[in-house]
Amino acid sequence: MIFACLALWALPLQALESSQGALRVEEKAQGLSAPWGFGFLPSGEVLITEKAGRLLRLDPDGGLSEITGLGEIANRGQGGLLDILVPGAFETRRELFFTFAKPQGQGEGTAVARARLSPAGDALQDWTVIYEMTPGSSGGRHFGSRLVEARDGTLFVTIGERGDRPSAQDLSRENGSVLRISRAGEVPRDNPFVGQEGVRGAIWSYGHRNPQGAALDLDGQLWVSEHGAKGGDEVNRVVKGANYGWPVISYGRHYSGAKIGEGTAKPGMEQPAHYWDPSIAPSGLMIYSGALWPEWRGDVFTGSLKFGFLSRLDPSESSGDGWTEERIEGPETGRLRDLREAPDGAIWILSEEQGALYRLSP
Repeated sequence: MIFACLALWALPLQALESSQGALRVEEKAQGLSAPWGFGFLPSGEVLITEKAGRLLRLDPDGGLSEITGLGEIANRGQGGLLDILVPGAFETRRELFFTFAKPQGQGEGTAVARARLSPAGDALQDWTVIYEMTPGSSGGRHFGSRLVEARDGTLFVTIGERGDRPSAQDLSRENGSVLRISRAGEVPRDNPFVGQEGVRGAIWSYGHRNPQGAALDLDGQLWVSEHGAKGGDEVNRVVKGANYGWPVISYGRHYSGAKIGEGTAKPGMEQPAHYWDPSIAPSGLMIYSGALWPEWRGDVFTGSLKFGFLSRLDPSESSGDGWTEERIEGPETGRLRDLREAPDGAIWILSEEQGALYRLSP
């Protein structure tokens, strides 16, 4: 199915003001419905997921078309078709990876699927679920669901606690954890909990609430951004086997105003590198290479679903809550769901509010 041209490649909309001067904004696609993730193909196309269960291909000439072949998707609440990963070996294998909400009897759970993109680029082939969280969760909240390829080729997968707070401390379930699996969905032997009775071996870290952003830094270290409750959104450096404390410790409070757990710190539980209070609802995470803006090399970017801005965090400078922050905002930054650095160093942002994909450049 071919859509009308929804991209305006030559027309700059406006400039976003930043500490490094004006950022030129180009609208690449519009008319998107609840877009969630995107990825760049080596040939120049961009693949975009929509939560309701549609995968789109944006061609270099601006054409937008639908790719068929997705498996069954549970579009419920915050769940649906979520992230997409174009791995480094795509050109030789044509494999893509997806996270999505999978029907599991009475409820749904976050799952990972692998498929091959057809030679014509218009269909997925051999859709295969390679991993799914333990069944038993219900409701439409906190699927997490970012995918990151580690430098060794394994996959990191973020999963929220599905609204079941105590489950984030239960290692017999994947709720509230970061997983590490192979490209086939197998558990690597060097994962931290392999061989422990009653523990899910895919778990890499736990005690997370709802991590909706994940990225490697310039040294290959994994970081995640995650939603707190009323306050307490966090950026965390993910350490093998570590416990990030939810719901025992937090810098936020329950939506009722009640205290969360035991306070803000406890021995054996990690502290965030940065936290927000009030919450901004961070989604998508990118650690910038410095290609077009050298002064931003190593800076951490995330989008705000709540307040509609692009957040730039500088790990080299500290504030009371963690790192110093610059907020870049304009009409195009409404409910930013995902952001990525393109191969040429430009920053692309995906606005759920605008239903559009934008390219930022100097």
